[in-house]
Amino acid sequence: MLKAITSRDNPNVKRLHALATSSRERRSSALTLLDGAHLMQAALDAGWPLREIVVSAQGLERPEIRGIVERCGALPVLQLTDPLFAHVSPVDTPSGILAVIDIPNSPMPKGLCDSLLVLDGVQDAGNLGTILRTAAAAGLKEVLLTPGCAQAWSPRVLRAGMGGHFCLRIHEHVQVADVLRGYRGQILATGLGAGAQPLYECDLRGPVAWLFGAEGQGLSAEVAALASGLVVIPMPGAVESLNVGAAAAICLFEQVRQQGAVARG
Repeated sequence: MLKAITSRDNPNVKRLHALATSSRERRSSALTLLDGAHLMQAALDAGWPLREIVVSAQGLERPEIRGIVERCGALPVLQLTDPLFAHVSPVDTPSGILAVIDIPNSPMPKGLCDSLLVLDGVQDAGNLGTILRTAAAAGLKEVLLTPGCAQAWSPRVLRAGMGGHFCLRIHEHVQVADVLRGYRGQILATGLGAGAQPLYECDLRGPVAWLFGAEGQGLSAEVAALASGLVVIPMPGAVESLNVGAAAAICLFEQVRQQGAVARG
């Protein structure tokens, strides 16, 4: 059912603007926004439930967006004028379509035994979304975020994640020391400390809890102390460090390579 809205004073417009701009509103309502046709297609393909669709008048003229609206069947659809849609859009360049979804509450599993990712204080939305996308592509299922991280389900992180969120169980505000107590795999961090091993010489065929810290600051002392080993990524070039997203991708896919070799063997 399509409902046209033309006034900025409409309660729906105020609600959507709050979801787009306020992390507090997203937390209190346990709702967030998906932005763009690609992200909505990824959600639908993953069977992710949508609550509501929001389209701009111009966006509804595009066949791709009309197709998404038709695919969603009886889901409520709000049609906003183009200026109103720009007002509620969480990005600078409005895509023409949004969806409201619930923020999932993923219960922490007991006895973690598979490989997983721990992000400590990663605050850049683009980096966080990219790392989540990388984790999903590498086949991980569990991601733990410490209290200092950006909000994983913010519209900008979702956009950067490009659908990776829908393949993961993301746990926010985690006290990592408690969760990893008794973890039977390796707990690895990147670093240059004593005993650090080159990444490509490490045995990554078993489960690994990967620890990655904030841009520029690295891991907090509390989380760094959990590491059972340090790995260093060989860098023969003239730079001293890598972006945390690049470092995570290199480490996770070296583990994928090693585990793939075992499977083929």
